[in-house]
Amino acid sequence: MKILILGAGKMGSFFTDLLSFDHEVAVYDIDAKRLRFMYNTQRFTQLDEIDEFKPELVINAVSLKYTLDVFDQVIPHLPESCILSDISSVKTGFKEHYEKSGMRYVSTHPMFGPTFANLGKLSNENAIIINEGDFMGRCFFKELYARLGLNICEYTFEEHDKTVAYSLSIPFISTFAFAAVMKHQDAPGTTFKRHMKIAQGVLSEDDTLLREILFNPYTKEQVEKIRKEMKEIIDIIDTHDEEHMQQYLTKIRANIK
Repeated sequence: MKILILGAGKMGSFFTDLLSFDHEVAVYDIDAKRLRFMYNTQRFTQLDEIDEFKPELVINAVSLKYTLDVFDQVIPHLPESCILSDISSVKTGFKEHYEKSGMRYVSTHPMFGPTFANLGKLSNENAIIINEGDFMGRCFFKELYARLGLNICEYTFEEHDKTVAYSLSIPFISTFAFAAVMKHQDAPGTTFKRHMKIAQGVLSEDDTLLREILFNPYTKEQVEKIRKEMKEIIDIIDTHDEEHMQQYLTKIRANIK
């Protein structure tokens, strides 16, 4: 298959390495410097180069902020039969955009990234495939993710964004709160150091990703839940209520079994 990957960032590079030995792959990025270390692939910096390549599948791996705009730029240079795809972490507005384009599409979300995941061993990681869109496109990504050993879940666009709001916004917000009250520790404990490592990893992510996770329309509900829990903890601390504290610990331990 002829596959065009949009964006030569971390995930674009990952998909290029993953696919370039089994498919004819090209990577498009307006920044030629980002293409310097792309091997076994064609490298494009101009849209008209896409016309001659005639891809059968496009994987949009640019930052979420630019995903739909880049689709609009590229679509005029694609064959009508080409399948559009994205790997974005938030899908708000994507279904409407795809349907407006009139082209075949498939939307997925690898639930891992270069910050924490071992990209050479992904058997403990997950991927979401949106169950709306082109059947053959979904089959392609099912086979690809299955080959990586990923656990695959299928959701609608709406179900995906609700899931992401839960699975990403809660740890992100918790990390933000930890970092916000941070001060230097001369003798940090093991737990502190582990939290610090997580915080450093999360905050090394692209600012656009962090922003869009928070701006997910379903994130606010999750943040409100955290605020409610924080209020209960403060009440326990203020009253030194040992029975309430024990009940609270029992509740939260049950949640992580």
